[in-house]
Amino acid sequence: MKKRKNITVVGAGYVGMSLSVLLSQSNDVIVHDIDEEKIKKINSGMSTVQDLFMENFLKDKELSLRATLKKKEAYKDADFIIIATPTDFDEAKQKFNTNVVESVVEDILMLNKNCLIIIKSTIPIGHTDYLRKKFSTEKIIFSPEFLREGQSLMDNLKPTRIVIGGDCEKSKSFGKILSEASEFNSIKPIFTSSSDAEAIKLFSNTYLAMRVAFFNEIDSFAIANKLNPMNIINGVSLDPRIGQGYNNPSFGYGGYCLPKDTKQLLANFKDTPQALIEATIVSNSIRKNFIAEEIIARNVKTVGFYRLIMKKGSDNFRTSAITSIINRLKETGLEPIVFEPLLDHQEDFNNFELVEDLDKFKERSELIVANRISGDLLDVESKLFTRDIFEEN
Repeated sequence: MKKRKNITVVGAGYVGMSLSVLLSQSNDVIVHDIDEEKIKKINSGMSTVQDLFMENFLKDKELSLRATLKKKEAYKDADFIIIATPTDFDEAKQKFNTNVVESVVEDILMLNKNCLIIIKSTIPIGHTDYLRKKFSTEKIIFSPEFLREGQSLMDNLKPTRIVIGGDCEKSKSFGKILSEASEFNSIKPIFTSSSDAEAIKLFSNTYLAMRVAFFNEIDSFAIANKLNPMNIINGVSLDPRIGQGYNNPSFGYGGYCLPKDTKQLLANFKDTPQALIEATIVSNSIRKNFIAEEIIARNVKTVGFYRLIMKKGSDNFRTSAITSIINRLKETGLEPIVFEPLLDHQEDFNNFELVEDLDKFKERSELIVANRISGDLLDVESKLFTRDIFEEN
């Protein structure tokens, strides 16, 4: 019988919650977070993020999972401690704000010098090496996550790859734990240097952002030249070298990862010639301006935005392309209205006027803008503006 490991996960967002559930199938997992509501949810067998599969998994599976606000309880007996705290991009400093990650590492080493620290938070290339030197330890590695919002547990159960940025003996054990926890337990972890692993994360997300931007530019061209974007995209995507994924037009990429990761990769390129990375970021901004102009050209007084989330199954508004477009419209004097059932009060989000009743929202809106089509809007198709050609996320 395999010996269960004591694993602590710091941070109860998408990454932390999905890893906690995944690993608690065969190990004893403690989640540490500073948010009391998240702690209560986990200890009540609930998910802290919107993920239907995860919610059902928590109900149906026997898991060894609990949560605590106390650092000592979380850190002192852990064999492995995973850091999954958010890292926002600091525009002024042109790099990720890693203060929380560094603070957590410092706290861990004060209470437990024997555990392996695994950073899952996205960080600049070379930052794990910097932390090892700063704290005089080799027991810090980086292991990137590749998750979709709303499907984070599924992506951990069926990973496309497991990347371990570190070559100490304990890092091999951690790779084995991740492999055994997945449904593809024959998947072999890829072991690299920590800097290579950090680069894999940033280049992966930047490629996805570039692909989104490319198909959005096809759509913009089609609109401007009165062409059929579906025909063009289908024809392009049938080439197996290009493929079908991530080809559905949108208002622009947004969410937790792509905006900040593209900017961080560009910052890492400061001494290296490049054009594509910067062009991807610029293209996304141009796309949002283009969409805003298309909405303004409809010449209506009341524009209604159906949902601030970018796609179905998400509860994230962070750096959403939709909010950027609303702000662009407000600059022209328009006062859009918003239907977003995940928000309770107008003051919760950027002072947008929230209309809580869907029927009233539809009635008041002369034009309804939706990044993704929903069954809720089938009765108002005549005043719907969307670029959701294939009706998929």
